[in-house]
Amino acid sequence: MKTTNAIGLENNNAKQLAEKLNELLANYSVFYQNTRGSHWNIKGEKFFELHLKFEELYNDLLLKIDEVAERILTLGHSPNHNYSDYARISKITESKEVSDGIKSVTNILESFKIIITLQRELLILSAEAGDEGTNAQMSDYIRAQEKLVWMYSAFLTKN
Repeated sequence: MKTTNAIGLENNNAKQLAEKLNELLANYSVFYQNTRGSHWNIKGEKFFELHLKFEELYNDLLLKIDEVAERILTLGHSPNHNYSDYARISKITESKEVSDGIKSVTNILESFKIIITLQRELLILSAEAGDEGTNAQMSDYIRAQEKLVWMYSAFLTKN
């Protein structure tokens, strides 16, 4: 019986990684839609600044959604694609308040905390499985997102 997948990872490890990546995919998908909502509906004095920042963020999230789904496929599994699955699995919930800049940035920071935590869990799983591909992907994401957390947090800081 074959115990490894096409890229040489143990089947059980690949399955566990794909399941955790599907959880990440669900969270990214809800985060993406929340950010689109903020981009579309933002109002107030910081409209021009935040409208552009939210567009940058949702474009980056869309890229990551595709990359995570492709990594699941590389592991030999299928990415979830239904919003009903995303809503059930995601720890990030749908944002109802998307026109207030401060609330939107606060929601973004809360979403990053969930995303980064999941990615750290994937770092551990991928290291244990010898999956350098997933490990490097998560490491790259975390490094960039930690900087974004600092920047969005600075936006909220009052002097």
